[in-house]
Formats: sequence, C-alpha cells, structure tokens
Amino acid sequence: MTEYLTQYRKYILSCLEDEDCDFSRLLDYHKEKLQHFQHERLIHLIVTFLFGISVIVIFVAICVWEKVVLAPLALILLVMLIFYVKHYYFLENTVQALYKDYDAIYRKVHGFSQEDR
Repeated sequence: MTEYLTQYRKYILSCLEDEDCDFSRLLDYHKEKLQHFQHERLIHLIVTFLFGISVIVIFVAICVWEKVVLAPLALILLVMLIFYVKHYYFLENTVQALYKDYDAIYRKVHGFSQEDR
C-alpha cells in the first residue's frame, strides 16, 4: 500500500501540472480514490489499536501473574505494533496530503476552494 499511495500521489501531482488534463474527470476519480484510502486508513487504525491493547494486556499479564513465558509474545507484538504505527503514520500523512491535492483539483475545476478565503 505504501508504494501504491506514493505512485498515486506522484500521478496526481503530474496531472496538476498538466494544463491539458480533464480536471473534472480527475476530480471524480480522485474523490473515489480518497474514499478507498480513507477506508484503508480506518482499517489500519483499528488494527493498530487492537495490537496496542494486546501489548498492554500481555504486559499486565506478565506483571500480575508473573508469567515470564509470555515475554517473547509481548516482544513480538510490540515489534509488530511499532511497524503498524509507522505504517499508519504514513497513511495518515499521505491522505492528508491528498486532501490538499483534492482542493487544488477542485480549484482548477470550479475556480475556488477553501484556501482562497
């Protein structure tokens, strides 16, 4: 998904530079893609949250019941959580950048956007 989002953002930026682009069609296409990326972001938020809760539960179990045997599981989940947070951070920032791209496309189609105020 990281590569796909990166390539898509490059495509949108290249379209914004091309004055021969059909910005009305691009706006519709971009709006649909944004919905997909928002869904992806929501799913990753839920998964990241669940991994975070799992790590907390495992660490509490280790402390309360003194089950050191759970330490490898806690370590694995913690490492996975770090990667999920990193990926979610990328998704969040990229989708926010795509919102700005949407505003730029909207401005080209309709002649105004919220940034004009």
